Amino acid sequence: MKAQEIYIRDPFILLHDGIYYMYGTRSQTAWGPAEGFDVYTGSSLKEWDGPFEIFHNDGTFWATECYWAPECVYYKNNFYLISTFGAKGRKKGIQLLISSSPLGPFKPLTNDTVTPKDWSCIDGSLLIDDNGKPFLLFSHSFPEELRGAVCAMPLSDDLRQSAGTPVTLFYADEAVWAKPVPFAKTEFGIDSNVYFSDGPYAYYQGDTHSLHMIWSSWGMHGYAIGLAVSESGKITGPWKQRKDPLFAENGGHGMILQTADGLQKLVLHYPNDKMKEHPIIIDIEES
Repeated sequence: MKAQEIYIRDPFILLHDGIYYMYGTRSQTAWGPAEGFDVYTGSSLKEWDGPFEIFHNDGTFWATECYWAPECVYYKNNFYLISTFGAKGRKKGIQLLISSSPLGPFKPLTNDTVTPKDWSCIDGSLLIDDNGKPFLLFSHSFPEELRGAVCAMPLSDDLRQSAGTPVTLFYADEAVWAKPVPFAKTEFGIDSNVYFSDGPYAYYQGDTHSLHMIWSSWGMHGYAIGLAVSESGKITGPWKQRKDPLFAENGGHGMILQTADGLQKLVLHYPNDKMKEHPIIIDIEES
């Protein structure tokens, strides 16, 4: 099948041993009860096989909703699925799953989330810095944070727990292109300006090895992706926001893929409309 026939949000593509593995949020369960994740496989980015279920809640796992944004990374001879989970009566958080194969099955690495329990945290992403230290990037948004914070937290080398206090890297409202969401009062009952951040993904760029991050928020034309650059080259920044969005037309939650032939692609879901979202893959060139 082609990518436009796959209905997922938050697509993430892993290239491993010449095969592409595409993960994402199931469109049909994104906003209600949820129970699992899938993967699609392909030898190119044009045709995909699947879905193949890689994680299923057999009734013993705590999360019952918000199975969002699974990012699969290969780290120290294992595959880790970094995902958002939620349940009635508790904050959303980031939990890691582990498997010996990108096809799963995945099982919880620990019995709880790694992010602060009193924060609403979504869209975890792993960055291994120049010193080999793992950092978890994530979004901290409403109801606690109305400016839409992007945060980083050091992890232990085995990824099982935090290794320090989370720090805020920047806020969504620092970007010129980011706008308050127009539905804050109708959907969330918040009678003030609300900015949100989600989908942070950091990467080292090319010959300069500068540290970049793409992330999503609300723009002039709906869901959008922006670009920030760390002026120090470190995860702690300071982070400088590009004035114009990288993708502005009702699509978002992206990642940067380096293909088998060395090309760079922007992967995101589009449009940002319920049950219509599908992955799109765009050629990019940085200068």
